[in-house]
Amino acid sequence: MATRTTSEDAAVTFDGVSKNFGDVKALDHVSLAIGRGEFMTLLGPSGCGKTTLLKLAAGFLAPDSGTVAIDGKCVNDVPTYKREIGMMFQNYALFPHMSVAENIAYGLKTRHVPRHDIRRRVAEALDLVKLTGMEDRKPRQLSGGQQQRVALARALVINPTVLLLDEPFSALDKNLRASMQIELREIQRKLALTTIFVTHDQSEALSLSDRMAVMSEGKIRQLGTPLEIYRRPGDRFVASFVGDTNCLRGELLSVAGLEAVIALGGAQIKALATHLLDTRASSLVDLFVRPERLRISAPGEPGSMIGQIVTQTYQGGHVDLQIACRACSDNLLMVRSAGDLAMTHWPPGTEVGISIDAEGCTAFPLP
Repeated sequence: MATRTTSEDAAVTFDGVSKNFGDVKALDHVSLAIGRGEFMTLLGPSGCGKTTLLKLAAGFLAPDSGTVAIDGKCVNDVPTYKREIGMMFQNYALFPHMSVAENIAYGLKTRHVPRHDIRRRVAEALDLVKLTGMEDRKPRQLSGGQQQRVALARALVINPTVLLLDEPFSALDKNLRASMQIELREIQRKLALTTIFVTHDQSEALSLSDRMAVMSEGKIRQLGTPLEIYRRPGDRFVASFVGDTNCLRGELLSVAGLEAVIALGGAQIKALATHLLDTRASSLVDLFVRPERLRISAPGEPGSMIGQIVTQTYQGGHVDLQIACRACSDNLLMVRSAGDLAMTHWPPGTEVGISIDAEGCTAFPLP
């Protein structure tokens, strides 16, 4: 999926949309074009405007200004039931008195689809979500994952133009959540279905998305692929919100082209100068570094900083080490070490050297 999508080839377009709730500005002139077949994630903290944007696409809300378009046609005044969208809610919203098949068929019946077509399409939807044979069960007889599949089948059976997902995995345990993410992505790719997915979970956004829009205070702070946003955050908010990161305070020594040299705890670190082009030499800057971009070495190794191991957190495939380091803005540095050898090599209290892999580092001037 291309990083850029124009309004001409978009399945869904938000053009300068704003929405206020009293004195609260939920959306502030947001523009976003979502390509056909694209999996777009709206990511951000609570209250950032992501769910409001989803509700504008669904027709549950109308914009105060701007335009919402589906397949190139303005739908500002089109009611929800005429937009041909599939919606999957956070709580699934299944009808408890209806069977699985009846829940899935509900949208088809309201559209007056012939009975024989309903039976066929329900059977196809059940097969798609791997629930064949459970059509007569009631929701209370299903597990959480099975209920979610029913909700997904109900959203897909109407052959929607766009699938809207509002934090659908939040009620599932970790293992089931991971498996359902994989199943959803497989189905979405198989159907080439344009999908807008709302979440505050960064790992979901990074693993599922073709592109993601990181939102804060009613605005899109950065739009790009998961790799672009993780490796090259566009501002301080994105750098601190998406993924684990360390913030290190240093002194800008020089900028040459797109390369900056930053003095940091006795070391000189090279980083992209994208956000430092107007920053004077000798100014203090913050360097955002991912935990996996830090390497532990012997104290005193050339180009390294000095720190002391405070705690170890075993995570199975890796160990997270908290290290006291004066160069870190909060005096604690997180280093992610692959495998489990760090548990014995660097127990709490050990003095170590810390070096930085400049690839993936992003620097910003002080706010």
